[in-house]
Amino acid sequence: MLSDARLAAAAGKLGRRAVKAAVTAAQQQVRDGQLEPEGVADAALAALPEQACSLVPVLNATGILLHTNLGRAVLSPAARAALQTASGTTDVELDLNTGTRGRRGRGTLAALARLVPDAGGVHVVNNGAAALVLAATALASGREIVIARGEMVEIGDGFRLPDLLVSTGARLREVGTANRVTLADYEAAVGPETGFVLKVHPSNFVVTGFTASVPVRELARLDVPVVADIGSGLLCPHPVLPDEPDAGTALRDGAALVTASGDKLLGGPQAGLLLGRADLIQTLRRHPLARALRVDKLTLAALEATLTGPRTPTDEALYADVGQLRTRAVAMAESLRSNGIDASTVDTTAAVGGGGAPGVNLPSAAVSLPTEYAALLRAGRPAVLGRVERDRCVLDLRAVAPADDAVLLAAVRSATRA
Repeated sequence: MLSDARLAAAAGKLGRRAVKAAVTAAQQQVRDGQLEPEGVADAALAALPEQACSLVPVLNATGILLHTNLGRAVLSPAARAALQTASGTTDVELDLNTGTRGRRGRGTLAALARLVPDAGGVHVVNNGAAALVLAATALASGREIVIARGEMVEIGDGFRLPDLLVSTGARLREVGTANRVTLADYEAAVGPETGFVLKVHPSNFVVTGFTASVPVRELARLDVPVVADIGSGLLCPHPVLPDEPDAGTALRDGAALVTASGDKLLGGPQAGLLLGRADLIQTLRRHPLARALRVDKLTLAALEATLTGPRTPTDEALYADVGQLRTRAVAMAESLRSNGIDASTVDTTAAVGGGGAPGVNLPSAAVSLPTEYAALLRAGRPAVLGRVERDRCVLDLRAVAPADDAVLLAAVRSATRA
């Protein structure tokens, strides 16, 4: 059976073991009287997945630009092409001019340094939490980290920042209250045992009312390093998100070190960015833990292409014109109604998501369908994830690229047939 041309092609794509298991299962159906012998190859092919990877492509129609459960940022075409290059043998740690060992990720680090000229040094690890763990381990293990009580956040899936920091061997010195902290609170806490002062951007919630916090520029007056965890990965101010912190501004305000994520507003792959004083970056880079947290060649390639390439899908979604979104939604709804589908257009509000820009509302437009489409679309291939509001399935278009409109329409029609 495995000599069948179609099965042989499937084995080349999915592996001989997977194809053999599908053929064996089909042959068992023949023995059980559920299948005719001549149908074994067809049954085996029908049972095989489309690819060796179990991940299912999903169109993000939730209106959440950086959906954590969907992998956050969509990579740009340039980053995807870079992944293809990096999947083979590359000069990731080789100097082709001399034939000797080269600095790992030198192109990526140089690109990051060019975009944040206020940083004396830069380093990349495998995610934002890892960046903070490396900083705490290298600079404050056995010492104190001074942090405001209102910035001791939970970062998702039950992981809490205080637990993460304490795991490095550092001690936390909490200052202020849940809603207010002053510079005097920090001044009273800083002493010989202080490793650094940590300023955490509350990227997934907003505290309003009777509040007070201390910005980096004031904390920089203290005689200890200030580490700013800005979270979302902006390297410079963003016009659409004026209140979101960025690395360049934090460094100019006096932060000794900035940590951030690469897969949020930067629009790249999962990575942890460390930018700051050259001596501190060198200390982090040479710490033994840095080897355990280093990124692979795929991440380095995708991150460099994100930094040097064209605008990312995340940035395009942020700048999307609501009028154009509405025009797309109207055209899609009209097309679906012509097929007898109960579709309408609604104005919606999208969000950044992914632990970035909490409270920022982005006007958007969507196609509204009967609520049963939510489950039907999730079961399709590609799957489509919308949201349910007022007993309707809402497909928000802000995070859907215009090039995917035809794919989305086809998915709805397929769900209708189902």
